[in-house]
Formats: sequence, structure tokens, C-alpha cells
Amino acid sequence: MAINKLGGFYMSTYYPEGWIIDTPSNKYYLKNLQTLYDAFQTKKTLEAHAIVCDSTHNLIVDLGCIKGIIPREEVAIGILEGTTKDIAIISKVNKPVLFKITNIVSPVNEEPYAILSRKILQEECISNYISGLKPGDIIDAKITHIEAFGCFVDIGCGVASLLPIDAISVSRISHPTDRFRVGDNIKAVVKSIDNLGRVCLSHKELLGTWEENANLFEVGETVAGVIRSIENYGIFVELTPNLAGLAEPKDNVFPGQQASVFIKNLIPDKMKVKLIIVDSFDEIYKNSPPEYFVRDKHIDYWCYSPFNSEKLIETDFSNQNINLSFV
Repeated sequence: MAINKLGGFYMSTYYPEGWIIDTPSNKYYLKNLQTLYDAFQTKKTLEAHAIVCDSTHNLIVDLGCIKGIIPREEVAIGILEGTTKDIAIISKVNKPVLFKITNIVSPVNEEPYAILSRKILQEECISNYISGLKPGDIIDAKITHIEAFGCFVDIGCGVASLLPIDAISVSRISHPTDRFRVGDNIKAVVKSIDNLGRVCLSHKELLGTWEENANLFEVGETVAGVIRSIENYGIFVELTPNLAGLAEPKDNVFPGQQASVFIKNLIPDKMKVKLIIVDSFDEIYKNSPPEYFVRDKHIDYWCYSPFNSEKLIETDFSNQNINLSFV
């Protein structure tokens, strides 16, 4: 597996789409016809915007100096076999796509154009990178599509993986858009790989344990929070994606509201945060980038619970035994 170290993480050279389009190297090879020939001869991976999907579902790519064409069957793995639908082609319009140049055609008395393949790059990515992943590996990903049940993410060259909603954070959310937007670049941990090679991801293990999150706060502070759910016995308020507390009941408070909350107590052995809601109000703030507590390229085991806690919340990647309990 080809990897580069960046910012404490290990990053595959098979990037999610959108990562290299503005790099100096990519811009250099798209500079003119000669540099495109150089990229063709040296089999460089390039990236540019798809601008049109034609009537036969070939993808037209803007290479700057000339036009690029990705034939329908070369847009993605499974198009030819019918396992990938043509919506996967249509949805790439106005977005960056990764590709390799397979030919540069120079017709007589016509403008030259390049034949491209995205499928070749996906096959390389699966063979050289994704096939070598194992549960517990921490990888780069990009949110490409959001459904109520989770997020589809690009884990390299447009190859898709699923991040289920219950694996996004310990603090419960009503919809993945409470955490992410399409286009967000994130880290994720490989949760499982099925016998077809499909990768399922998790995210909550990278967001810190109960103690790591609780240590960000002190009893007596008044801090920001988000109202997540209203119960008969109290109101759950999220302080961080992996830490929520229970506030005393209060009228005119609704899920999704922002709140200012007084921290009444922190109780590690019960993993409880007792809160008092000072104020709640309707406001939409932009989601902040996740704060990651794990700085390794792999984890075998993660335990959210403090050592003396009455409840155990853990993920054992070494035997793929996933405990899906939540606070």
C-alpha cells in the first residue's frame, strides 16, 4: 500500500476525488498539450471538472487546452456489467473526477482530444489500496451523498463506502446532516469488510473517550450545547459529538435548538453530565470540522467508558466484535 504521512495521519496516494485538482502538479500537467502528452506517457493520475454528460452517457471533461472524453463504460467499475447505474455518471457533472489518459487523438483538420478512464484508476485503487485494508485502519474519506440511514463516502478515486448513522458519533443525532455536509473531508475507521470487498466505516472511535471529552469542561462553567432529545425525565444536550448531558426539564425547549447550559456535575463512574439549561434558542450554525483524538493509522481496540464505569461501551476491531451501545 502506498502511503504518505500528513498531519499525524497516514494518507493513501489514492485520494478521494477533489483532493488533487488544485495541486501544483495537477495544474502543471493540465497546462498545455505537451504536458498532457507527458502525463499520458508516464501514466500520471490527473483530476479535472466533468462539464457534460452527453446523450449516450459519455462524460466530457474540461482539460483546459483540449477536451477529454471518458467513455460510458470507463466512468466507473460496474457500468458495463450493470451493477453500477448510469446515475453514477450523471451525478459527476460539475464535479472533479480523477482519471488517467489512455490516448490522445489528433484528427486531421480537427482539434485534438484525450480519451480518459476513471475505471482504470478505481481498479488500481481497489487492487493496490482498498484490498489491503483491514478493520481498525484509519483512512481519509469524503462525504459524497447523505441519506437518513448514513453517509456514502469516497474512500479513494470515487470508490464508495457507507458510514452508518449510528457509527458517526456517540451522541445521538436525528440525521447525518446534524454532523456533515456533502463535500466534507473526514477521517474514518474501517469497521468491517464483507466477502464482496465492500467497506463499512465508523467514525465515533476517533472523536475521543468519555474522559477525553469531559476533560474539556469544568463543573461550574456555562457552555454551548445543542438540544438533541426531549424525554419525560429530562433533556439531552450535546456538548461535543461524543459527549451529551442530561438537563432538568424546561418548558419551550425543542430538539435542534442551540443552548447555553450550566455544568452542575460530571460523574465518571456513571458517565453522566448533569446540566441546567440557562437559555435555548433557534439558530443554525455551520458544522465545525471534527476534532480527532486518535493520531495513529490503526487501532485494534477502543473503549469509550472510564475505567471504573458501570457501563461498558467499546469497539474491538481485532475480532470485528462491535458493541453498538450508546449513552
